[in-house]
Amino acid sequence: MIKLGEIQELEVTKKVDFGVYMKSFDDQKGQEEILLPLKQVPENTKPGDRIKVFVYKDSNDRMIATVRRPKIVIGEIAYLKVVQMTRIGAFLNWGLEKDLFLPFKEQVGEIKVNGEYLVGLYVDKSERLCATMNLFKVLRTDSPYKVNDIVKGTVFSLKRGLGAMVAVDGKYLGLIHEGEILKPMHPGYVVEVRVSHIKEDGKMDLSLKDAPRLQIDKDGEKIMNTVIKGRGFLSLNDDSSPESIRNILNMSKSSFKKAAGRLMKKNLIEMTDDGIRITDDNKKPSAKKYKRQDKMGRKNGRYVKKDK
Repeated sequence: MIKLGEIQELEVTKKVDFGVYMKSFDDQKGQEEILLPLKQVPENTKPGDRIKVFVYKDSNDRMIATVRRPKIVIGEIAYLKVVQMTRIGAFLNWGLEKDLFLPFKEQVGEIKVNGEYLVGLYVDKSERLCATMNLFKVLRTDSPYKVNDIVKGTVFSLKRGLGAMVAVDGKYLGLIHEGEILKPMHPGYVVEVRVSHIKEDGKMDLSLKDAPRLQIDKDGEKIMNTVIKGRGFLSLNDDSSPESIRNILNMSKSSFKKAAGRLMKKNLIEMTDDGIRITDDNKKPSAKKYKRQDKMGRKNGRYVKKDK
């Protein structure tokens, strides 16, 4: 079966003056054939050859093949430029002769000519390829990733009380929960995140933090370096407001308490009513002493420099 909006390999069935006709391999009788125009037919092509093509519809609403890859195919998202606005919607440049239609009902926010907008591709009820800014319609939930994998994605929507919706690899749906977002994000923001959970329906929860144990070590290192820069003192403690902790350390209060607790257990710091101080045994530390455990040796529960 020939698939509209996808790149696929088709078989040449016959040559004509204006190109070649092609069919899918499972169409034994050639009941569904489409044209690859002459100007795109590779040299010396003959019946039986296989050619990788993209299938769309021409200006006469006929299915047609092209060897050119458009800027977007089914299952992907991309930024496309608006080249025309009409009463029924917008038209986008997607790298083919016929522009891609973005209906009014699929638009989000104000659309302007020459503006670039993040869209996905879908087949509408009339079997036409159209663009949509409602990416929930096109993003997949069958990603190959597992928990703790590091992935890249693009933020496409921010929902209050929920978080940032992310298109991972431009194909898969993921969510960064609102509680993890410590600095402003906006649609189009590219993030590198960790897969923290995969739901039964395949949707991914994403985290801006490393795996819990490693993240606590990193947060502890940040606290120690900040204390050292403050000449052995940091005006934060368990009673500090989340805003104060975020402004100084760019971490949540929960992360701060976990990391500070681990540092206290190692007797590296002490917490008072005024704030955090380096313990007497560590009065003259250098920032290099407080690397994570996987890079430094330990002695009696404390970090120490390794021998050179």
